[in-house]
Amino acid sequence: MTTIKGPAIFLAQFIGDTAPFNSLESICKWAAGLGYKGVQLPTNDARFIDLQKAAESKTYADEIKGIVNAAGLEITELSTHLQGQLVAVNPAYDSLFDAFAPEAVRNNPVERQKWAVQQVKYAAQASKNLGLNASVTFSGALLWPMVYPWPQRPAGIVDTGFDELAKRWKPILDVYEDNGIDLCYEIHPGEDLHDGITYEMFLEKVNNHKRANLLYDPSHFVLQCLDYLEYIDIYHERIKMFHVKDAEFNPTGRQGVYGGYQNWVDRAGRFRSLGDGQVDFKGIFSKLTQYDYKGWAVLEWECALKHPEDGAREGATFIKDHIIRVTERAFDDFAASGSDEAFNRKMLGI
Repeated sequence: MTTIKGPAIFLAQFIGDTAPFNSLESICKWAAGLGYKGVQLPTNDARFIDLQKAAESKTYADEIKGIVNAAGLEITELSTHLQGQLVAVNPAYDSLFDAFAPEAVRNNPVERQKWAVQQVKYAAQASKNLGLNASVTFSGALLWPMVYPWPQRPAGIVDTGFDELAKRWKPILDVYEDNGIDLCYEIHPGEDLHDGITYEMFLEKVNNHKRANLLYDPSHFVLQCLDYLEYIDIYHERIKMFHVKDAEFNPTGRQGVYGGYQNWVDRAGRFRSLGDGQVDFKGIFSKLTQYDYKGWAVLEWECALKHPEDGAREGATFIKDHIIRVTERAFDDFAASGSDEAFNRKMLGI
């Protein structure tokens, strides 16, 4: 077994226009000061990393790595959540998702998708240049508007949607294979890959591609009422990344999973800072350790109530306290009798 690495922090929710959140150097010093050992980097803000440049220049990648290392941190992974979302967009969401793309490709779904695909490919090459072994993304969604079958879905449309999703992602996955990087899909509402079944459907379509792996985030499963501990039992061989994020689900006589169009504060299901929600993190860290998870435990802070800086400060300690330092010997070694094959055969009467 392996001791999980961490604590680390996903920087996406903390980046801003004021110090220390407005440059890679200063935000890394801030994170290190809280006790973090690693940072997961979003790749949609050139102030922190120029993704294309990191893909094409090992020298530049080394410079980025050096800035992070100088603060006493490691880069855990790169994130292309927003770019991955644009690999597959249902037309109903075109206008909303245009904001994720540069001005030059907005109002042009074909060019926007080409840009997004290239971005995700760049992340494979940049990850290799940075000496990483995994990267995280979203799958995008062609079918999400039809997640609830009313009106009844046209016959065959789900299969058609997953065929197209696989067609778009298979060449990207091949680039990750060429660079020796695992591409981890964050299984997430709003994506076509939003639970175990949809992940399995996709995996079949991409011929069980060895690089089509998983980021595990229990918060999204709490809000779906999915058994997030059994999920680890089922998919542990594909789980290569871990977001430590808390959530709670408090249904009432007025609302449940769908939330009644309420904002996050007033929903039955909402994200919380670590330790303030309902997720059984002792069970999660135990199972991941049992299955020899070799990656990082990365805080993703999202909370409807608490200030992000408080969530970050508390999160570092929370993760550190939940990481299990694996034992090097069995607890009952003191009672070992010591024997050999002849003794064993004698004990069995053979």
